[in-house]
Amino acid sequence: MPYLESNINKAGTFDPEPILNYARDIQSRITPNETQRDTLIVAGVYIIIIFILWHLPYLRVIIYPFKLLTVGFHEMSHAFVGLLTCARIHSIELDPDEGGATSMSGGISCLTLPAGYLGSSFIGACLIACGFNTNASKVATLVLAVFFLFTLWWARKNWLTWLLILGMSGLIVLFWFVAQGIALRYLVLFIGVMSCMYVIWDVIDDTLARKVNTSDASEFARICGCCPSRVWGFLWLIVACIFFALGVIVGLVAFKQNAAEQKADSSHFLPTPGTHKSGALSSSPTSLAVLAITMSLSTLGVL
Repeated sequence: MPYLESNINKAGTFDPEPILNYARDIQSRITPNETQRDTLIVAGVYIIIIFILWHLPYLRVIIYPFKLLTVGFHEMSHAFVGLLTCARIHSIELDPDEGGATSMSGGISCLTLPAGYLGSSFIGACLIACGFNTNASKVATLVLAVFFLFTLWWARKNWLTWLLILGMSGLIVLFWFVAQGIALRYLVLFIGVMSCMYVIWDVIDDTLARKVNTSDASEFARICGCCPSRVWGFLWLIVACIFFALGVIVGLVAFKQNAAEQKADSSHFLPTPGTHKSGALSSSPTSLAVLAITMSLSTLGVL
């Protein structure tokens, strides 16, 4: 094999240097630069904030819209896998109790049932990765816009879904214009972290802790019959955690630009008005993160 031959030196002995160089290259790729460290710190702050607000009786309303959004990701994942397996999607519904339902006929149940948790955790991981780069975050919001349109079509009779998506669309547009779109990156990062955490917590709550009588895992276990629902829930939990970690790793490896380079590239890709003016809003990544958190909390208070 060529790879093995390249590790054999002229003396006929094994040379570990190519493997060591490859290992050093991998280590350098996943080692965060200063901008990426700021992003990781903000993501860690998001995790702490979400965990705290999740359990406080009155303050949990702050992240309530994002909870509903992750439920929407869950139901969208059911619907899209249903379409891929030739199912007919009748409707998508969200309810004020942070629940949801996707009505479909046909399809392959063994694929559509786990798609809710796995699909929403995959979406969250993709958003986390895109949250490391401004232009990638812009692309991510455009993809989200397509998902929103499909969801509005399937949920055209559900007023809560309309309010949620219209509110989130307005929030995304608002953040697109803050600091030349840099604040949008932190919003995308927050939605990604929220989606992954919601999947992890929901699997534990509904499947492992058994706080609900029925769940996707229990229905999946009934259809497959080989393992109880807790086993499937545990497997889905592991996959969700892997997706979470992969989102961070892909972000570290794929987006090595510093803040200045991202700002320069962002000014040429779907730029916001005033980007090239001297009075354009700019600041350090850390202060922008604080600004993004503050604006999101205040805006959600209005929603």
